[in-house]
Amino acid sequence: MPEDTRDKPPQVGGERASLSGFLQYQRETLAMKCAGLTGAQLREAAVPPSDLTLLGLVRHLAEVERSWFRRVLNDEVAPPHWPGPNPGEFAEFDVADADTEEAFRIWREECARSRATVEAAESLDVTGSYGEEVFSLRYILTHLIEEYARHNGQADLLRERIDGARGE
Repeated sequence: MPEDTRDKPPQVGGERASLSGFLQYQRETLAMKCAGLTGAQLREAAVPPSDLTLLGLVRHLAEVERSWFRRVLNDEVAPPHWPGPNPGEFAEFDVADADTEEAFRIWREECARSRATVEAAESLDVTGSYGEEVFSLRYILTHLIEEYARHNGQADLLRERIDGARGE
C-alpha cells in the first residue's frame, strides 16, 4: 500500500468537525486503496463472482456525493454523471470502457462541492428532502460515513486480490 497520508479525524472537537473529519478520512481511504494502480487494475473485477471494481466504487461514490449533497440537501438539478440506458437507472458500475481520469476528477469535484456545502451550512440541523422524506445534514454526514466505510471494506478485498496490498 502507498504511504498513509490520510488526515486523522479530530479526537477532540465539535460535532461538525468530527463528522466532517471522519467522512474526509473515509474519502482519503478510498483514494489510498486505488493509488498506484493502472486503469486496467482499477477496472478489474477481482473477487468473483462479483463484478464489483475499484473504479466502479469511485464512480458510485461520486454519484452518492452528488445525490445527497446537491440533489437532496441543496435541491439542485444535478443529473447523474453516468446515467443508465433506462430512466432511473445508473451505470456507474459499468466500467469496461470507463475513463479512469474522468472518474477520479468527477469524484474529487463532487467531494469538494460536498465539503463546501457542509462548511457553508448554518448548522447540522439544516434539511433537504427527497420526495416526502426529510434529512438533516447530520443524517447525511453520518450516512455517508457509513456508505464509504462499507465500500472501503469492499475496496480492501479488491485491492488485496489485485496486487496483494493489505492494510489500511
